[in-house]
Amino acid sequence: MFICSAPFATWNLLVFNTDMVAIIKRPAVALRAMQKEDLLAVLAIERDAYSAPWTEAIFRDCLRVRYLCMVAERDAKIVGYAVMSLAVGECHVLNLCVHPQLHHRGIGRLLLRRLLALARRRNADTAFLEVRASNRAAIALYRSEGFDEVGLRRGYYPAANNDPTQREDAVAMARAL
Repeated sequence: MFICSAPFATWNLLVFNTDMVAIIKRPAVALRAMQKEDLLAVLAIERDAYSAPWTEAIFRDCLRVRYLCMVAERDAKIVGYAVMSLAVGECHVLNLCVHPQLHHRGIGRLLLRRLLALARRRNADTAFLEVRASNRAAIALYRSEGFDEVGLRRGYYPAANNDPTQREDAVAMARAL
């Protein structure tokens, strides 16, 4: 048996057998605006994904000041989220996270593309973000979506091991919209 999985969240999974072909439909991922009621689920993913997670207060502030905050849902369950600020023709992707068990399924790409499309509609012409220098998968995603490295922010992130004496660099990236 051969399994061929498409890299995009809404594509189908094909299973090939010597005498049979089956198409197994993946559950669709829906994107919508984040609500205050989503914060428990968002915080659970944030804590699973990061050693130095954002706090509830940070997410509440982002909602209060009307940053673009969205969630990705699959089977009525939040599986990812994204937060972006937008001002004076620029947008800044502040947080983009997918549940660790659901990486490499196109959900992060879907969130990123939707954020950038919304930013374009609101007349942004440049997008910025920072990403941990050690997060090679995220850097590869951002490069594949047209982002270029524009700088390095030394000691930007707390160390992944929570050692207060260590910090991790961030790769600053940007792209035209």
